Amino acid sequence: MEKWVANLFNEEVLKEAADRFSVSIKESKKLGDFENYVYQVTKDGTPYILRLTHSSHREKSQVEAELNWVNFLHSKGVNVSLVKHSNNQLLVEGISVGNSSFFACLFEKAPGRPVRAKEDLFGPTLFEKWGKTIGHMHKVTKEYKAKGSRRERWEEEELFNFQHYLSSENDQEIIDRGYEIINSIKGLEETKDSFGLIHSDIHPGNFFYHEGEIYVFDFDDSAYHYFISDIAIPLYYSIWWKFREEDLETRTRFGEEFLTNFLKGYLQENSIDEPWIKKISLFMELRDLTLYSVFHKKWDIENLSEEEGKLLSQIRDRLVRKEPIVELDYQRIINLLSLERHN
Repeated sequence: MEKWVANLFNEEVLKEAADRFSVSIKESKKLGDFENYVYQVTKDGTPYILRLTHSSHREKSQVEAELNWVNFLHSKGVNVSLVKHSNNQLLVEGISVGNSSFFACLFEKAPGRPVRAKEDLFGPTLFEKWGKTIGHMHKVTKEYKAKGSRRERWEEEELFNFQHYLSSENDQEIIDRGYEIINSIKGLEETKDSFGLIHSDIHPGNFFYHEGEIYVFDFDDSAYHYFISDIAIPLYYSIWWKFREEDLETRTRFGEEFLTNFLKGYLQENSIDEPWIKKISLFMELRDLTLYSVFHKKWDIENLSEEEGKLLSQIRDRLVRKEPIVELDYQRIINLLSLERHN
């Protein structure tokens, strides 16, 4: 969290948010503070997730649009955390702090547990279920009609203002490449089957695994975007979490296994035209650029920790060398999936 926002947040803000939803923070547990303040709280002994979003990050209408979609997905049988109403029968409660606000909302806590990249469960069966879950989400979203406020389109993301966050002295080549990638994606066709509201960030930190099912949460980055991006990002982060320090050959070998099994599950729920699969690399590079930008926004670049410096250098080195995080033969994967479907 940016320092100036952290300076506005305090125990009184948290208590006020809890009071609006009649939950207890007596034994609350802080779960995150990167883009939102996230706490596990309780109500009548049952755990819930209380999230507070600063107005510099999202407008109230944007938060409402996110939560309306989440509850729609829940109504269609997608494994997501239902959003609860406040004592005032609101999904979002605004708490004023000076000239800004924190927007509070409450979610049911997803069942299950996180999956670690190094455990045995992180393998083909999970990847297939992961793809099946997102395929289901995309299929039902095609019939979703937003009422009132709408989420932003992908290109409105402020992190794409690369020249604001990156140094033109050190990173001009990366800045220029960023705008080239954005312009390339802008030129792609938007249809009901290729473009819609997506989660945008379904990595292993944003779902739990429970009794053979995946339960997705944290829709804060949801936006109108190409569905293929919701496939590229799980591929990206699976490699990034497990093999980011390995060579390209190792990353690619794992990437083929992941994507083949992921698409096997996805295609059980939703269709995707083959040319879109071949565009995954475009969206993978966009994620590299987005992470590079967000780290510059969130971190004190002049005083990086050892781990922060390593992560930033890994991404920068790839971008400068024009080396993808993974280099897949997408036609080979398409052929493997086609062969399997016909057997």
